[in-house]
Amino acid sequence: LFIALALSLAAAGAMAQDKVVYHFDDAATQALKGLRNIKNHLDVDPGAKITAVSHANGVDFLMKDAKDRNGNPYEVAVQELVVRGVKFEVCEITLKNRGLKKEQFIEEVSFTPSGVVRAVKLQREGAAYIKP
Repeated sequence: LFIALALSLAAAGAMAQDKVVYHFDDAATQALKGLRNIKNHLDVDPGAKITAVSHANGVDFLMKDAKDRNGNPYEVAVQELVVRGVKFEVCEITLKNRGLKKEQFIEEVSFTPSGVVRAVKLQREGAAYIKP
């Protein structure tokens, strides 16, 4: 009985944590807004498990020396979110199609074979889908 109760409480705690995937496919129109949305999301729900998946032109803000329209480096905002538990993933198909190398990206990112497939898998695992 004790084990069943402990498992029930653990499951309830796991379900209470929101999972979210933010989908970026155009850094020029989505990066600033998306990073701000993620920060605001965590300000209200600090326990949310957030993964930002990028592909196509959405990977551009995760490249070394990438800056927003005000000249501020995206890397700082990304680092602040990573400290808060956000994961940033870059599509390897995009790297191949655009002739990009992993070394061109900030160290806080990880890579996924397909950004679209990753977004779908996260949704199947219960993540809410947000496209900034």
